[in-house]
Amino acid sequence: MTSMRISQLAERSGVPATTLRFYESAGLLSPDRTPAGYRVYGEDAVERLAFIGAAKHLGLALEEIGELVGVWAAGACRDVKADLRPRIAARLTEAEARAAELAAFTASLRGALAHLDALPDRAGRCDPECGFLAGGPGSGSGPAPNSAPASGGARRGQPVDVVLTPGRRAAEQEAERWRDAPVACSLSGEGLHARTAHWREAVDGATRAAVPDGLRLTLPVDRTARIAELAAAEQRCCPFFDFRLHLDGPHLHLEVRAPADGGTLLTDLFGSAH
Repeated sequence: MTSMRISQLAERSGVPATTLRFYESAGLLSPDRTPAGYRVYGEDAVERLAFIGAAKHLGLALEEIGELVGVWAAGACRDVKADLRPRIAARLTEAEARAAELAAFTASLRGALAHLDALPDRAGRCDPECGFLAGGPGSGSGPAPNSAPASGGARRGQPVDVVLTPGRRAAEQEAERWRDAPVACSLSGEGLHARTAHWREAVDGATRAAVPDGLRLTLPVDRTARIAELAAAEQRCCPFFDFRLHLDGPHLHLEVRAPADGGTLLTDLFGSAH
């Protein structure tokens, strides 16, 4: 039977050695050991890693992947299908809800931009008559009497928060879900280098400040769409990051959090507080 050292398996599978060690600690991989204590893997490990990678791309949590790998290892395809289908259906529901939320946010930004472009240029200082952040085209300078607040409880003229988290379940679970996600990234090689370059370009010139478990970056508001796109892509491969976007007039405040084990990765991507 062919056996591989961890470096050989990493090369064959495209999964970094650090992630392989993490999978071992999580019970997803069980390597044999040589008399000298080196890890060795059989050919089946390559196929197992491909299955784990596919499950991660579906947005499954580490605990779910562990359960699913156990079913997959038993070898009955119908059992894997029966176990996987409700999990995918749940993720689809979550993804559709997130897509609707992001679409509404995009429409809000487009409306705000159109409203801004329609305002007359004034030589004096800005004041309430300017109407900045007063709402989309056709809206007045404030809410009509007895009108209901905008979706999500936000009123015109107030900052807007957008939270990008791995799921859309109960709020108390959603707020902390990133803490239990595996500190491992499905990107490697050129994909990882490209994503890092995109982030560094997007947050170039940001003002940084420390927040509990992470970092707050303040950027021009016109980078919002790009930051939101990158954050959504990042969570598909690194669900241990928690992103929160706060719109405050001309500024975008991006808060990024990660578990303690992910602190180094957070600093590598977003820098550190000055």
